[in-house]
Amino acid sequence: MRDGYQSAMGRRPFLATSAMGFSSLAAAMMLNAEASGKTEAGHEWQPADGRAHFAPRAKSVVWLFMNGGVSQAESFDPKPMLNRYAGKTIAETPFSDVQNPDKLKLARVTVVNDANGQQRNRLYPLQTGFRRYGQCGMELSDWVPQIGSCADDIAVIRSMYTTDDNHGAQTQFHSGRHMLDGEFPTLGAWVHYGLGSLNDNLPQFISIGNREYWNAKDGHYLGPAHDAVPIRIDPANPLDFGKRLPGVSVREQKAGFDLVGQLNSLRTEQYPGDSALAARIKAYELAYRMQMSVPDILQFEQETQDIQALYGMDQPETRDFGMQMLAVRRFIERGVRFIQVQHGAGGAGAWDAHGGLKANHEKNFQAVDKPIAGLLKDLRQRGLLDSTIVLFASEFGRTPGTQGSDGRDHHIYGFSVWMAGGGIRGGQVHGATDELGFHAVEDRHYVTDIHATILHQLGLDSRQLEIPDRKRLDIDHGVPITAIL
Repeated sequence: MRDGYQSAMGRRPFLATSAMGFSSLAAAMMLNAEASGKTEAGHEWQPADGRAHFAPRAKSVVWLFMNGGVSQAESFDPKPMLNRYAGKTIAETPFSDVQNPDKLKLARVTVVNDANGQQRNRLYPLQTGFRRYGQCGMELSDWVPQIGSCADDIAVIRSMYTTDDNHGAQTQFHSGRHMLDGEFPTLGAWVHYGLGSLNDNLPQFISIGNREYWNAKDGHYLGPAHDAVPIRIDPANPLDFGKRLPGVSVREQKAGFDLVGQLNSLRTEQYPGDSALAARIKAYELAYRMQMSVPDILQFEQETQDIQALYGMDQPETRDFGMQMLAVRRFIERGVRFIQVQHGAGGAGAWDAHGGLKANHEKNFQAVDKPIAGLLKDLRQRGLLDSTIVLFASEFGRTPGTQGSDGRDHHIYGFSVWMAGGGIRGGQVHGATDELGFHAVEDRHYVTDIHATILHQLGLDSRQLEIPDRKRLDIDHGVPITAIL
């Protein structure tokens, strides 16, 4: 280097500029590797090929999601101390440390605190009794006698936690990420991305029940092709545009599809990277095949009266959800991979019992208890439960303390879900909350541990599904709950 240039530039600026130059070179190399699909180990990245990464134990998933927040204390995690100290503040009990500020830090507020998702200090007694079910003697609520009759098939996980204390937790349970972080694929989308079709005439990922606009998509950066297909459990009208227009023959419809296909092919040549167009083409092709397949699945008169009664279709309280659960079984036996069922539509959700918890949960459990048990029993008697994972979950639990006079608030620190089938070992309780049901204290699990457990049973490794330009956090991947397998 010339002395004049070095002295004019100065030693420190020169070193800094050189360092930035080397950094830029390294960054350019990393970006080039990323663009060419290289992994950190230098291997060529390949997209999912539809095959499992290792031998699967299950092939299908039924994702039952209760919108609004099911009270763990009145369902799957009895807490007699709530009765013993009813009416007292938490500070007046031996368990005041549950509200230690250091233990409450995991809550992330979406925008500003509203009237909900707050600390509730005065303990509220249990609104139902509990008893033991099955040969395993699992203690469950009097509100779930039919699910309780399947206790030997289910594994209850009493130690879940999440971080969104408002109803964005619906999205968080599906995707594993807080809404403040952005939009991320849901578990159903990852399964759809990772595994091949079981039936080319049906969608591999469907959604039953209403979804809010902020929780209506699944694929996100994986692309719209991995969104769930919404299905109405209405034999006369299960799909939008699911029938030929009046006066249009099969031949005329086919000619129209052929023309659209030719035009789409031309467009694809012009814009080969247009994922929305590719998804739309696949959707139209699938929709054509679904016009015959889906309506046939919803012909419930093909089922015996005994089967319809098993699902509660003969009773007004259980008829609607019973039809959904019977449809789920018929979709599963025809090869649908992932079925997501939302119960209790609305932004807050039907289970959001800030007041009148007893009436709210009695009504909701009456609607879902028998149909869900009917699904488990029907899958088992048909030999399908061994290959089908069933999950019962909610966005969060509800506070041990009362909100107002007879309700419970949102509660993220400890709540319950259960799983059955697909290699899940039934008849067991895993994890625990403290004496008040406030914090998960034994075998704590963030929501993505549920994702990891399901993916493991399907033979998928989420780290192998990861795409190069979308690095995921360790917590996104979760850890399989091997104790229940």
